[in-house]
Amino acid sequence: MEYKAFIIKYTEIALKGKNRGYFEKALLAQVKRLLATCEGTFRVTHVSGRVYVEGEGFDFDETVQALQRVFGVTAICPVVVLHRDGNNRLPDIETLAGKAVRFIGTFYPSFHGTFKVRCRRVDKTYPLTSMEADARIGEKILETYPQMRVDVHAPELLLHIELREQVNLYSEEIKGPGGMPVGTSGSALLLLSGGIDSPVAGYLIAKRGVEVDAVYFHAPPYTSDRAKQKVADLARVIAAYTGRVRLHVINFTDIQMYIYEKCPHDELTILMRRYMMRIAEAIALREGKMGLVTGESIAQVASQTMQSLMVTDEVVTGLPVYRPVVAFDKQEIIDISVRIGAFETSILPYEDCCTIFVAKHPVTRPRADKIRAHEELLADKMEALLAAALEGDEILEITA
Repeated sequence: MEYKAFIIKYTEIALKGKNRGYFEKALLAQVKRLLATCEGTFRVTHVSGRVYVEGEGFDFDETVQALQRVFGVTAICPVVVLHRDGNNRLPDIETLAGKAVRFIGTFYPSFHGTFKVRCRRVDKTYPLTSMEADARIGEKILETYPQMRVDVHAPELLLHIELREQVNLYSEEIKGPGGMPVGTSGSALLLLSGGIDSPVAGYLIAKRGVEVDAVYFHAPPYTSDRAKQKVADLARVIAAYTGRVRLHVINFTDIQMYIYEKCPHDELTILMRRYMMRIAEAIALREGKMGLVTGESIAQVASQTMQSLMVTDEVVTGLPVYRPVVAFDKQEIIDISVRIGAFETSILPYEDCCTIFVAKHPVTRPRADKIRAHEELLADKMEALLAAALEGDEILEITA
């Protein structure tokens, strides 16, 4: 007896009413896409509110890890499938009880704890009720494994037996990422730096079904090619869930140096962020995106106070700005970064342009009128610098 199939469970999608079919179709497409990266052959089907994955020649751990990157999946259940016989009949209760005994002996050979059998009789032609099947199968298990005990309230082992078009026999539910299938909620452009926060923001917005592309502001020679590669590697972490990220690399050096020469240094970060947001919005509108995404968290640094965020957002006039981690503390963000595999890359010592040019004492409560007045000092050349930056947009196609 071995696992050759999985049941894929979902919850939020099931609440979508008349639109449910659209989301289920998108979920199946994402499951197939991730499984295509795995060893083996797979057949993915959708029957009566269940997604089934049947495979041959696959590596169990690799397959589970791939399914855990499918947004919309809440649980992955390795399942033993018992098919109907030549007369289209499900196994009788004695056969079913024997298979349950064998299931425990195969997958839990040293188990001495409590258990419960939970039958679900979807096929109402089956001659026993769910409770009758529970009792008969549980009795057989106790006869075979007297060291086990029944606990109907909080069992250590819950054995699921579904009587459907086939019999599904399983006990383990491996947690999935949840959320919604990628592409079902539009698309957005992520301002991606080499830090911890923005990759997490990209992951979280993608988890809500948003297709994510990204923009990175590069400042050679002050930021190295290693810093650029670091950001590409972080985009690859997101692409492991979404399938692809188009990374726009913008050369920001001339703009950054012009601000540095003309404006008060305590306002450098705010001014740089405003011009980054202008460039990001131009790219997003050109690419048909529905919003910008940033990794800012309130009060984490000087440029992320409420006043600073308000002044930064002032320049974005055509799109909403989404901040998935805005109310998270740093440790919460780090925990997600570790879980998705981004943290070790994020802490590599290759700094981005914001980090290098940060003032010793940056302003924490910027006034919009003062910031606008200082931007007037840049009017002579800034329009041309922005146009050149957009013209030099280098686009990298990032895949997992």
